[in-house]
Amino acid sequence: MPQKEPGHHLVLITGPSGAGRLTAIQCFEDLGYEPIDNLPLSLVPRLLDGPPLPRRIALGIDVRNREFSVAAFMALLDRLTATPEVEAQLLYLDCAPEELVRRYSQTRRRHPLAPQETPSEGITREVELLTGVRERADVHIDTTQLSPHDLKAAIGRWFDPGTHQRLAVSVQSFSYRRGVPSGVDLVFDTRFLRNPHWEPTLRPRDGRDPEVADYVMSDDRFADYFRLLTDLVNLMLPAQVEEGRAHLAIAFGCTGGQHRSVAVAERLARVLAEAGWQVSKRHLELERRGNGSRARSG
Repeated sequence: MPQKEPGHHLVLITGPSGAGRLTAIQCFEDLGYEPIDNLPLSLVPRLLDGPPLPRRIALGIDVRNREFSVAAFMALLDRLTATPEVEAQLLYLDCAPEELVRRYSQTRRRHPLAPQETPSEGITREVELLTGVRERADVHIDTTQLSPHDLKAAIGRWFDPGTHQRLAVSVQSFSYRRGVPSGVDLVFDTRFLRNPHWEPTLRPRDGRDPEVADYVMSDDRFADYFRLLTDLVNLMLPAQVEEGRAHLAIAFGCTGGQHRSVAVAERLARVLAEAGWQVSKRHLELERRGNGSRARSG
């Protein structure tokens, strides 16, 4: 039985200062949302009183809001969640502290939580303050390595009302040396497969290279692994659609994020695309090294 459509659609956008909130609000405006920045928390319920608004709302909130406190923000989330006429999602824009420091040094702005101190002190306080809010988020987007264009694409995959009925699948590779990326739904370890790093002719290449991919897939365990992997993903994707999910992020990790994880991510992305799923690819370690341009296609 189909669920009743909620009257109001609201996305709350928050995260540490400097993580890209203003850019995100502009992205939502381009998607047809009504953007509102730092409306006092007490006025948000009044905004949703009355008949459904003609446009979805993107509401930016951060520590500069004159009524902001974690307790008040949590109370607002609880109230919105308990209101059947409202569909509210919380988008948390994350960013590595060292990147936030770099952005503040470029703009020479003062941090709102440390106006008389260094930005790094304010960043530390804000990240700690927002820990509980981050844990409540429905969607995490880490902007550390994202350009404004990349951020717009990520927001579009999650929140574009023109495509929200179609599940977007993001397939990523990463290096375990740098930790598991935030915001992913499924993580698979490929470190048990044959490692091209130990082959001198393959070491400088990456998993998009056919010879590297063939080397990884020649592991006797690969066929069974990939069959079980695809069976699991093929089981889950239709169920995710039934649950109303708009996006699913699948990540593969290996030691360096260059060979095995890239090869498996490429292979799965190709299989899913051939099956008709909307698929995007990212190779986080290759992007960090500046040679991941091909990884953005697909």
